[in-house]
Amino acid sequence: MNDKAAKIAIGQIIEHQLFAYRGVMIDVDPIFSGSEEWYTAMARSRPPKDEPWYHVLVDGADHQTYVAERNLESDPSAKPIRHPEIEHYFDGFSEGRYLPKRRGN
Repeated sequence: MNDKAAKIAIGQIIEHQLFAYRGVMIDVDPIFSGSEEWYTAMARSRPPKDEPWYHVLVDGADHQTYVAERNLESDPSAKPIRHPEIEHYFDGFSEGRYLPKRRGN
């Protein structure tokens, strides 16, 4: 069992270290939860499956991506991102991060 805590919080703006895009984290899986086929085709750098993986809205795009923790760093610019789904996940932007929507029970 993996007890490693995620280093990135929901609403935090990140930068992908290999592909140099920015985004905002919307969810985290404690370990890789995709298919073996997806991992083989998409995770070319073969990041560890037993560490956190993040669901990210990509800045200036209309898609999400799934990224291993080792490929992400906090974005020091703290500037907002542009994505059509921002309002679905967040209530606002303050002090360099997005404020997650409050979910009902």
